[in-house]
Amino acid sequence: MGLRIYNSLTNQIDEFIPIEDGKVSMYNCGPTVYDYFHIGNARTFLVADIIRRYLEYKGYQVKFVQNFTDIDDKIINRANEEGVSASQLSSRYIEAYFEDSEKLGIRPADVHPKATDHIPEIIQLIERMVDKGIAYEVDGDIYYRIHKFLDYGKLSNRKPEDLLSGARVGIDKRKENPRDFDLWKNVKPNEPSWSCPWGCGRPGWHIECSAMAIKHLGESIDIHAGGQDLQFPHHENEIAQSEVLTGKTFARYWVHTAFLRIGGNRMGKSEQNFIFVRDALKDHSAEAIRHFLVSAHYRSPLDYNATSLSDSDSAIRRLNNCLERIGPYSELADSEVSTSDSEITRAAAEMLTNFELAMDEDFNTALAMGEIYKLVGHVNRFLTQEKLIQVDRVALGIAYQSLIKVCMVLGIYSELESIPNGNTQLVDQLMELVIDIRNDSRLRKDWVMADKVRDRLHEVGIELRDTPSGTNWEWRGD
Repeated sequence: MGLRIYNSLTNQIDEFIPIEDGKVSMYNCGPTVYDYFHIGNARTFLVADIIRRYLEYKGYQVKFVQNFTDIDDKIINRANEEGVSASQLSSRYIEAYFEDSEKLGIRPADVHPKATDHIPEIIQLIERMVDKGIAYEVDGDIYYRIHKFLDYGKLSNRKPEDLLSGARVGIDKRKENPRDFDLWKNVKPNEPSWSCPWGCGRPGWHIECSAMAIKHLGESIDIHAGGQDLQFPHHENEIAQSEVLTGKTFARYWVHTAFLRIGGNRMGKSEQNFIFVRDALKDHSAEAIRHFLVSAHYRSPLDYNATSLSDSDSAIRRLNNCLERIGPYSELADSEVSTSDSEITRAAAEMLTNFELAMDEDFNTALAMGEIYKLVGHVNRFLTQEKLIQVDRVALGIAYQSLIKVCMVLGIYSELESIPNGNTQLVDQLMELVIDIRNDSRLRKDWVMADKVRDRLHEVGIELRDTPSGTNWEWRGD
């Protein structure tokens, strides 16, 4: 049995069949960049990161896109409060996102599109809807006629009479139908604006993601992910906008992550009960935070508290201690010594099988981690033996490689720490120097030297990623 995903569109677990064999297109709704992101946001970003990692583990070629909403009421209001432009504010928090997500071990997307870089694509989509009578203009504002899309509400399973209260839109007598939502907002004082056929203004939130997803992944994509709170109205409106124009299924599988709770209430900025990721990282390791966030199935609510983080810290120490003890045997894993009769070899093979079964069943990270710690316990008991023969050493090397393989999928082990006698601070400093040398080469247009640095690092297992905020690096191993 292959990979199965709970699909919010069908309300059931469906077999995963990508549009194109061996390839997966995936879009995840990214942050609205008016502040740092908190642990609750991080759960959604982390789930998408793990889904992407596991799909790659399964051999898929994944194109992963995660956007930045860099024009929005909250951004404009915060920028006006601080006396800066909306673009200055959003640029600051985009850079902060990359800093914090990198520390948390979240890999950059293949593309991080910004809404403001896609104004032409947004206007084009709106123009097509106006031409088709799907949208209408009132005083420079453009609204979507929801009655034009007969399947409106199919993702959220809401009845028409429930849609208005769910969308939390204000009553606007200019609308033909109070449930119609905005695609474009007419220019207002102290707001950024762009020229369009209706004068000047800025895009609505929902149309931004439709335009960016279609631009970078096509009219029909495999997986669309995001937080549970985005299912309605945001994702519902994305479907309506996209499918009414293309006639195609916008996204085949919809994945929604449940809320992180604190004190029994949803963690969120509106509730004023959030903890920024950068603050949490002052008290806990990135691996411990990731461990905590994947300790429950992504569709189950998760409670954030000191005890849970402490338990994750202890669990990570236990895992790291085990890996450090058997790490020296890793080079023996490819030995020709037969280990078919070794209980550790069998336990490692069983762990890999059960890990994949758990992840294949809707990315059940909780069960998958249970299999990891089952093998850790088996290995630790085995290491109490007074004497290890060669077969045992080889088997422990196999167990080490198996554990590293699955821990890298979940991101709960930094392989840099497994470098014998590694000094991570020194490595960080050396990498900063190497990246500076490469950047200097690129400024001089010495592409040969820049490519040589990148390629040589790749040969030793270090991958460079150029992002809008600079060059990041990641240890990928052999």
